Amino acid sequence: MARADLDKQPTDVQRMFDAVAKRYDVTNDVLSLGQDRRWRRLVVEAVDPQPGERVLDLAAGTGTSSEPLQDRGARVVACDFSLGMLRQGKRVRPALDFAAGDATRLPFADATFDAVTISFGLRNIVDSAAGLREMRRVTKPGGRLVVCEFSHPTWTPFRVVYSEYLMRALPTVARAVSSSPDAYVYLAESIRAWPDQAALAAIIDDAGWRDVEWRNLTGGTVTLHRARA
Repeated sequence: MARADLDKQPTDVQRMFDAVAKRYDVTNDVLSLGQDRRWRRLVVEAVDPQPGERVLDLAAGTGTSSEPLQDRGARVVACDFSLGMLRQGKRVRPALDFAAGDATRLPFADATFDAVTISFGLRNIVDSAAGLREMRRVTKPGGRLVVCEFSHPTWTPFRVVYSEYLMRALPTVARAVSSSPDAYVYLAESIRAWPDQAALAAIIDDAGWRDVEWRNLTGGTVTLHRARA
């Protein structure tokens, strides 16, 4: 994978996630010190899936984020660009409905879903703004968007410590637990290059969503953005 700015080649991203699929869930748990479980619970609360609603979980990976939405009674489609992720997900979560799809050209009709959510995947889309427009297209009028993504800590001293962890500790830990540790160097750089909370809110608004708001988690290292179609 090339050194990361915000320019990405789709085939590179696909190969990267294919390579990390086998140990992806375990690696995320270790690298986040278990915080990813809390973040995903808060995503479910933000989506607030109702029984029978159709929910698209984009960049769903192995379905870790999709399963709790389905447990709430929603009809969930776990969609991802990486076939390796989808194969691993189908092995460990056979009850989920998995679908292969490019976020910039989603294989769904207009106004299909009551809610669309994407966790830790928006920054890996080759054109994030185009992805957000596609999410808007497949969402019913009045439907909900929830984006969970790494962001920028709001307390300056913590921001410095966090940046050091991303660029030094994270790749080191990944070498011990990941099936493709080099991918986490790219992921660390992509997090550091990502827009802050207000800038991402503006991008979401420009993509046609309304009532955009956000909530900082873990001191702003992760942020939940919400909006309506």
